[in-house]
Amino acid sequence: MTRDTAIQTAAGQYDSGHFLNDLRRRVAYRTESQEPDSGERLRGYLVDELTPLLIEWGFTCRVVENPAKGAGPFLIAHRHEDDALPTVLSYGHGDVVRGYDAQWRTGLTPWDVTVEGERWYGRGTADNKGQHSINLAALKAVLDARGRKLGFNLKLLFETGEEVGSPGLHELCTQLRDELAADVLIASDGPRLGAHRPTIFLGSRGLVNFKLELTLREGGHHSGNWGGLLRNPGVVLANAIASMVDANGKILVEGLRPPPIPESVRRALADIRVGGSPGEPEVDRDYGEPGLTPTERVFGWNNLEVLAFRTGNPEKPVNAIPPHAIAYMQIRFVVGTRWQNLERIVRAHLDAHGFDMIALDVERGAPATRVDPDNAWVQWALRSLRATTGAEPVLLPNLGGTLPNDVFAEVLGMPTLWVPHSYPGCSQHAPNEHLLGPVVRDGLRIMAGLFWDLGAREAGASNPAPHPTTRA
Repeated sequence: MTRDTAIQTAAGQYDSGHFLNDLRRRVAYRTESQEPDSGERLRGYLVDELTPLLIEWGFTCRVVENPAKGAGPFLIAHRHEDDALPTVLSYGHGDVVRGYDAQWRTGLTPWDVTVEGERWYGRGTADNKGQHSINLAALKAVLDARGRKLGFNLKLLFETGEEVGSPGLHELCTQLRDELAADVLIASDGPRLGAHRPTIFLGSRGLVNFKLELTLREGGHHSGNWGGLLRNPGVVLANAIASMVDANGKILVEGLRPPPIPESVRRALADIRVGGSPGEPEVDRDYGEPGLTPTERVFGWNNLEVLAFRTGNPEKPVNAIPPHAIAYMQIRFVVGTRWQNLERIVRAHLDAHGFDMIALDVERGAPATRVDPDNAWVQWALRSLRATTGAEPVLLPNLGGTLPNDVFAEVLGMPTLWVPHSYPGCSQHAPNEHLLGPVVRDGLRIMAGLFWDLGAREAGASNPAPHPTTRA
């Protein structure tokens, strides 16, 4: 059997409809982790859907209770072939966001896969059931092509709480660090840069949400009688925000700006263009950090956003000076940003600019991660994708959004390779979520080639792990 056999077998699962049937069955599980009564459905996805399949393929499986009270369980599966072989960890999540059934277009339901042309509609098709189903199907194709062998050791970790912030994931991986140790993470989530551009990303930007709030008095006061005499909290808060980020999106707080973009990251981003696909908004090329390309601004830099701003009664405004104003803020940031000090940095900035009366509440944060694009695993993966597709894949040092990648990169300490099978217009988290059929077929071929190459021992085709750190 050959690499081409594995790739053709994987594509055949799409062509025959077998993959679609598997995905339909998985989408039918209403695994809405945001719903308080979802526990048994989340467990059922792991126990009834994934576990029997993996056991049939030679994995040992166990469901692990979440160390976070009330959160959904995990599934850990092992397939160990030889201590001398490299070990790979893969990850997926079986939970989805709420279905919002009534908001889907007529003829569609979140809990079945409806195929209309190239679009496969259903909740979880893009995030994340469709993506980890592609990877599982590709693994099966390699197993079949190699005579029930992969040629590497594989550990799988599925969680059921990613859509509610992955409670317990850090603690679990800390507790089971030795059991989950591997040479590399290979997983799939998030979108490609564009529907027709195979993509690898190596981490994700970090995220911190925070609130700025100002209450100056009880009740509103007539703007004719008191205008010019009473400080307006909306005006004050707007000026405080303007002191932090200018009208063109440049961050003005030095402590919230990242270090210069590394040269290896600049090289990786040099030929990448963002936007321009059907349904996507037009990029504002004069907005953001001056001197950077749009690609560098979203993948190599930080952005500070106002997510919501409220003062007075926007639905029914009256002629009164409001007593209160609140802004919900967010910073997305890259590696090297002093995000752990955000509260101190923002507080010092506000005080220094005369806004000491504004209250600051830092709500939550997630670290940024990024593998060096010159890393040997990265270059190996790029060669594999080139060999399968005949095209140059997109390499993103990090996703513009945020994933729990710090668990794998920092807690477990391994390079992380993400190969997404969705695209920016997939309506992820919204009504009418969907995959694109051609991307599914392409993803099956890409992952079969990647998994085949992991087990290849031919000269020049082996993986880049010179001294496997395999653990049983």
